[in-house]
Order: sequence, then C-alpha cells, then structure tokens
Amino acid sequence: MSEKKRRILMVAANPAVSTTTGWPVGFWASELIHPYQAFIHRGYEVVVASPKGGKVELDAYSDPRDASGYSKDDTLSLEYLGRREFMSLLEATAKVSDIRVGDFDAIVVVGGQSPMFTFKDEVDLQGLFMNFFTAGKISAALCHGTCLLLYLKNSDGTPFVKSRKMTGFANSEEDYADQATGQKLMPFRIEDEARKMGAQFSAGPAFQPYAVRDGNLITGQQQHSGGEVANLVISALEGGGQ
Repeated sequence: MSEKKRRILMVAANPAVSTTTGWPVGFWASELIHPYQAFIHRGYEVVVASPKGGKVELDAYSDPRDASGYSKDDTLSLEYLGRREFMSLLEATAKVSDIRVGDFDAIVVVGGQSPMFTFKDEVDLQGLFMNFFTAGKISAALCHGTCLLLYLKNSDGTPFVKSRKMTGFANSEEDYADQATGQKLMPFRIEDEARKMGAQFSAGPAFQPYAVRDGNLITGQQQHSGGEVANLVISALEGGGQ
C-alpha cells in the first residue's frame, strides 16, 4: 500500500487597500509560488486558501512583469503566473472557515503587504493557525505573514510569541523599503512588536534567505526565504530534527 500523500494548506491574504499609502495590496508572489513548487515536487498536495475565500491578488512589486522591475529576476514566479491551471487556483481559493485541520499535515501562511492591514481582524485564520499548532502539526508563516503570530495567545492568555524563536520581515528591511519609496509603508514593525512581546526574534542579513524552526513553528524572514521555509516544513514532516 502506498503512503498517504501529504497535504499542505497554504494561506494567502485577500486583496486590501493600504491605510498608509492608499495602494492596493495583496500577497507576495514568490512567497506562495516558491514553497508551492517545492511541495509539489515532493509529491505533496497543496490547497490554496484565504481568509475570505475567492480571488486573491499579487502585490504589484512581486509580479515579475510589473513596470517597476522589482521582481524581474523571479523567473519561477513568472513561469507559474503563465500557467492557466495555477492561476485558476488564485481565482477561487478555499475559505479558511471551511478548512478542517484534520485534513492537512501543515499550514503555511504567506506574506505580502495585505497581512499587515488585514490579519488583525481575521479571527478565523487566527483560530485555524492555533488549532494546527496545538494539534502538533507543522505551522509556518513567512515574511509579513508572520504578523499573524502577534495576534495569537496561549491558553493562559500570554502572547503566543513569548519566549518562542521566530523571524519575520526585519527592521533592516523595513528601513530599506521606506527609504526606497520615500514614505512609511507599514503601520507597525513585526520585529519591534515581537520583541516587545518577549519573542526570541532573530534575522539574517537583509533580503537574504533565512528561516527558523522552533518545534512545530516555522518562520521565514522575507520573500527570498520561501525555499528555506519549505525545506524546513518538508524536513519536519519527514522526520527531521528540531
């Protein structure tokens, strides 16, 4: 009898509007596509969901075709964005409230700019992530998607991130983004808030691949860390150490 295929739930934020810039915001292409590719190549099944379900949209800067040229070197995302079957997944994502934890082996929450403006109010996603975690299942978040962890609490009411090892979009990277655009992009900074809550926050050099595992919690620093997050998820699912 063949081994049951592992199933991964990947969650992308729904489209929103930035309250700091007025720009439309969404999820970051590489943070979904690079881990997705790694999981599919491993033979896993991947379901893409979002807090509200339905269509999700890329942050413009994450689109390799965008006039800014910011992500022009992301050839893997460019390839996937040209695949009709993949794009159809983004047109009709599953709704988080319809997801059953027992149907999946791991959850991976991707980032982009939208999480910073929407995840505070997405209580179904907050509850789902905690249910994965308390069930002992691999629970991962990437880049600005790690802001989700700041809204979670342990059963005793303490911040979920307290004393836990984690990473996320770092202050050094926020500095770069603010300077590049000439304005403050984010309503708060993940590194600052996580440290205030007692997290053991660490970061690698700005915009270099970096991910951290603490038990069944896995976090990635920014958009170049999707492969590292996927590798840690795969290692954890297939019996790797902590």
